[in-house]
Amino acid sequence: MASSRGGGSQQVIRTGDMEKMSIDQLKAVKEQADIEVNLLQDSLNNIRTATGRLENASAALHDLSLRPQGKKMLVPLTASLYVPGTLDDADKVLVDIGTGYFVEKTMAEGKDYCERKINLLKSNFDQLIEVASKKKTLADEAGLILQAKLKQSSRSS
Repeated sequence: MASSRGGGSQQVIRTGDMEKMSIDQLKAVKEQADIEVNLLQDSLNNIRTATGRLENASAALHDLSLRPQGKKMLVPLTASLYVPGTLDDADKVLVDIGTGYFVEKTMAEGKDYCERKINLLKSNFDQLIEVASKKKTLADEAGLILQAKLKQSSRSS
């Protein structure tokens, strides 16, 4: 196809191709690009939140490793519910690997798990930033061309 390049389910639309489109087609392209930008922004926010939680977990693991055995502490059951407990073995931790599954790991393995997940999320974040930037540029170009066509059609009326 001369006007677009296939990339999976995504298509790249060039400015020259948009200038040949009708007003309705441009509106559809702009609306679709805006929807995709909003979805990508939501994904970026979710990645930021997950990265922050993992960074907090990594810091908590570090703090836990410094505490002596037998230390009394409050154990979080939820974000707002804590119960009293005693630190029995600081070298063994339970790691939430998702959907309610926990795996027992050593402290070093738990820290490593957090760091690997943080690096993966940061990599995904960087990739999504690129895609979101391209989609935003596409939406902006479609909007400019649409405005120009609407001005031109109002002048000729």
